[in-house]
Amino acid sequence: MLQKMLEKDRKRLRRKVHIRKNLSGTTERPRMTITKSNKRLSVQIIDDTKGHTLVSASTLEAELKNIKATVKGAGELGEIVGKRLLEKNIKTVVFDRNGYLYHGIVKALADGTRKAGIVF
Repeated sequence: MLQKMLEKDRKRLRRKVHIRKNLSGTTERPRMTITKSNKRLSVQIIDDTKGHTLVSASTLEAELKNIKATVKGAGELGEIVGKRLLEKNIKTVVFDRNGYLYHGIVKALADGTRKAGIVF
């Protein structure tokens, strides 16, 4: 069982490195990256030229504690991130799925952000 989990993580890490070779965020179009576990979701909007996080949202935040790491919760978190981006006058981002497959929670988070008016 442990070997299977290690193999899964190794494959995700390999996909992540392959994606990040060609993907980076700029000041005009920052990179939106996600991190997920079985209990938590986290989203960061990063300007790679300066190395700064512009906007972030996580289910660890006090006001977002009630959001679960489910497809529905990911959609809600995506809409919250979209609103925070619009407050900072950021309308376009580059989506970095961080090696996760574009399916389920990752897709729901992306759709929620698009629903808020962010283009990527």
